[in-house]
Amino acid sequence: MTKQTKQAPSRGVLFDRDGTLIVNVPYNGLPDRVVPMPGARALVSTLRAHGFKLGVVSNQSGIARGLLTRDAVAAVNDRVDRLLGPFDVWKHCPHIEEDGCACRKPKPGMILDAASNLGLNPKDVTVVGDIGADVEAARAAGARGILVPTAETLREEAESAEEVATDLHEVLALLLGEYQHPAPDSEGREFQDAGRKRVAP
Repeated sequence: MTKQTKQAPSRGVLFDRDGTLIVNVPYNGLPDRVVPMPGARALVSTLRAHGFKLGVVSNQSGIARGLLTRDAVAAVNDRVDRLLGPFDVWKHCPHIEEDGCACRKPKPGMILDAASNLGLNPKDVTVVGDIGADVEAARAAGARGILVPTAETLREEAESAEEVATDLHEVLALLLGEYQHPAPDSEGREFQDAGRKRVAP
């Protein structure tokens, strides 16, 4: 079910990468495994045509865990940029939570840095992501956050998010102020996974 609140127009949009712009492949360092999410191309190209500044903010703890190199992350980012970009700014956090950095979402560091690089106040930026950490980082930075749930999204994350979109097409409608409530999903949207209730896309 889509959830929305009245928001001032945004001038910039920062996307989470894995599970939002592209299909999530855990700790992927191979560019040929990059597959855009449904609606990603249309969303990004339309926002660009409307004059939005666009960026990507991504946790990449695989670097700290020794599962990815910085070069591998850069190669995947380059592939995403070729398929969906160009994006105006890229930020990634290489740390794990125990490092205590200021950049790993849900901390606001990447959002603040990216907004600064775009020449925007965080309040003029929307963060789009698929897990609670994305919208929590947006909230901490003073930005707008839109959650787009996938099978990886916990039910409580969707319930606590201020704005939830069913898919990237609805994100576009929310950002352009054209949203109309969809018909209920007759097949239902919740399922059980490993004993935890999650929200399906």
